[in-house]
Amino acid sequence: MHLGHARTFWIAQERALQHDGTLLYRNEDLDPARCKPEFRATTLEDLRWLGLEWEGEPMDQSERMPEYRTAFETLRTGGHLFPCACSRKDIREATTAPHSEDGEPIYPGT
Repeated sequence: MHLGHARTFWIAQERALQHDGTLLYRNEDLDPARCKPEFRATTLEDLRWLGLEWEGEPMDQSERMPEYRTAFETLRTGGHLFPCACSRKDIREATTAPHSEDGEPIYPGT
């Protein structure tokens, strides 16, 4: 496991504890070329070894596609989707563009 991933999970656990929240483990496995089952197993083992805990069973993104499709359809039928013509370059540049006073990026409206 990459040390940065462990740190991020630890911070998420601390925030959940501080705010009486629930921490879930969600495995980002949507890229089958890079995401192998053995990576998931060793990641879970590493997190447990570090003493980090989460609620419930770990979730794999690839197994939740029906839920995502349902949510997408709810947004679509409710008229809550809008097209975006941004290129990858536009999005990358927007992350380095000026931000609002609270640090949030300002949507360029593209």
